[in-house]
Amino acid sequence: MSANVPSFEELMEAAQSSAVHLEMRDQYGVADEADDFDTWLRTGQRDVDAASEYWSPWVDLISRAVTRGVVVRRARIVSEPVSDYIRYEYAGTQVNIDAGERVRWLPRRQASDIALPGNDFWLLDERLIRWNHFTGDGASGGGEITEDRASAKLCAEAFEAVWARATPHENYRIS
Repeated sequence: MSANVPSFEELMEAAQSSAVHLEMRDQYGVADEADDFDTWLRTGQRDVDAASEYWSPWVDLISRAVTRGVVVRRARIVSEPVSDYIRYEYAGTQVNIDAGERVRWLPRRQASDIALPGNDFWLLDERLIRWNHFTGDGASGGGEITEDRASAKLCAEAFEAVWARATPHENYRIS
């Protein structure tokens, strides 16, 4: 494991074939989303402009990766009925899809028998893991990088099991 964590942009730019992301929390409190989330809570309106200051860096990064041939998939395990934060994520997911991500949702009750790692992660090229650590209130607790083969195998198997059961975004309805 490394204390020197490259930026996510550096990791994604280095990806050659795949980037999978497993999200397992019902609430995140990430600072760069705070204003947009607060606006959504107050108004029900979500920034879904791919060219906006909020979205364009992400859209550009993912679009470049997909253009290079990287398959980018995101799976979200969620409790139902979903939290306000998950409703917020759902409201903006079309931007992720339009950038080139494939997104699926799995109700937590359907994940009970899947061996899952203890933290959200990105797995790049089936070998490099970026663990996403969060504090109890959902703020970013920093990232951690590993190329441990056993951990990469666990993440790959967990992601594929979730992906196989999960519902594609266009068919998933929040409750």
